Amino acid sequence: MTIVYKISPNLKDEIIEHYKDTMKEEKPPYSVFQSSDAGTVVTLYESGKIMFQGISADIDYAWWRDREAFMNNRDIDRELAIKDAKDKKKKEDLLDPRFKGVSTIGSDEVGTGDYFGPIVVTASYVSKENIAFIEGLGVKDSKKLTDEKILEIAPKISSKIPFVSYTLSCKEYNEVGITNMNKVKAILHNKVLYSLLNRDNYDYKYVVVDQFSLVSKYFEHISEIPNKVKNITFTTKAEDKCLSVAVSSIISRYIFLKEMKALEEKYKMTIPKGAGDIVDKAGKEFVEKYGIEELKNIAKLNFKNTEKIKNSLN
Repeated sequence: MTIVYKISPNLKDEIIEHYKDTMKEEKPPYSVFQSSDAGTVVTLYESGKIMFQGISADIDYAWWRDREAFMNNRDIDRELAIKDAKDKKKKEDLLDPRFKGVSTIGSDEVGTGDYFGPIVVTASYVSKENIAFIEGLGVKDSKKLTDEKILEIAPKISSKIPFVSYTLSCKEYNEVGITNMNKVKAILHNKVLYSLLNRDNYDYKYVVVDQFSLVSKYFEHISEIPNKVKNITFTTKAEDKCLSVAVSSIISRYIFLKEMKALEEKYKMTIPKGAGDIVDKAGKEFVEKYGIEELKNIAKLNFKNTEKIKNSLN
């Protein structure tokens, strides 16, 4: 059982205090804490969302549901029912019969919104014969899977599904000097798609890419590249509609997680994901330990975080 909703700000401190004795030492990315006790895992995220998971999740949820009613006159059950109805409609809207039961090639990227760490792009081929295998692993967009789940299933996927990945390090990213992230994404998507398509004579119906810009802009970004993949189907929320895009998302995330762990081991410090305040604090700590020049090897310098980090050192 999993229950998620956004808590009222005036209950945040009370919730943290309530779970302080059962908090785990390690917590998921973007979370305030994660608690595990009596068959229930409770995770509070920086966004204010709280998630109850486990066989007794409904018990913990009921306590805080009643506190919301008393403190804030909120009917959380009703809010969740409304959300479920909206999510159901949204899911129905995402259904795309074009990609159901057919072989596809799809690509997806990770790291373009993270200040620290590389950009990883993957293209993969999912034949219709492998659809059942992929669905059996519970594959969906990597953003909706825990890091632990990705670390578990990505090796199984990559051992059976043909794919090509490319990792652009921060040093390379900074040296290239392209500040338009959509152009970077277009170039890298084209790179892995072209490489995969020229590896073998795959029998596929669609090449699918999540639409992150106007189609005309995408091809404008790669206009100077001699080897282009042109027959592409662009669609929003592609990772939810097309298995090959979802697979590429998971493999990219897996590689990104491994790269981030390697950076943490090299520099002997915690390196957070994203680009928020916690990243600025880590950036300041990094520069104080290793110097501003070394930042180019671990961070994307054109992000606004760089200026904030420099200002915090004054």
